[in-house]
Amino acid sequence: MHPDFQRARFLTAAVSVAGTPLDEGFEVAFAGRSNAGKSSAINKLCHQRALARTSRTPGRTQQLVFFGLDDERRLVDLPGYGFAKVSLALKTGWQTLMGDYLRRRQCLQALVVVMDIRHPLTDIDRQMVDWGVEAELPMLLLLTKADKLKRGAIQRQVAETRKQLQALRVEYEVMPFSAESGLGVEQVQARLAYWLGLLDREPTSAVRGSKFG
Repeated sequence: MHPDFQRARFLTAAVSVAGTPLDEGFEVAFAGRSNAGKSSAINKLCHQRALARTSRTPGRTQQLVFFGLDDERRLVDLPGYGFAKVSLALKTGWQTLMGDYLRRRQCLQALVVVMDIRHPLTDIDRQMVDWGVEAELPMLLLLTKADKLKRGAIQRQVAETRKQLQALRVEYEVMPFSAESGLGVEQVQARLAYWLGLLDREPTSAVRGSKFG
């Protein structure tokens, strides 16, 4: 358990890049389809039950939500995408907001793309990955709800996801995760801690794309 994550607190929410905190320090953003378990993952990583809102109504989060670990470090919950029952215009607005944030935010160190391990890399997941590549961000592909599968199936899904991403031209990593069982929590915390400047040495499990070859 990394103690810094327990200190995470709600900082602010923004409906535009102009409304975000000062562009300084370190940030890591979380993106994911509306039913992928993104809020549950953030809560588990921070050892809190209600830091990030979980909702039975997919897509409820329509803002950039910032959680501060300290004065310099933040986790950012991006709007859920995918299955939300909202208008096309509103979905387009969310996509514009996320795209602008990923491209323009200088203190953003990395992007965590949260996907259900049972059906990762949907078309819209790939769009998010493409935005991460365009912004030249290291990425963690977090395969959630791993408690729903047996160990062998988890390993196969991780291997298949890595295979499909092998041509990415940024540093990336694929990890299984479960907010229910705690699988992957310490490994993900270590990766986040490095990106947030809390660790001097990089964890050794990253897969490097051809850009780094």
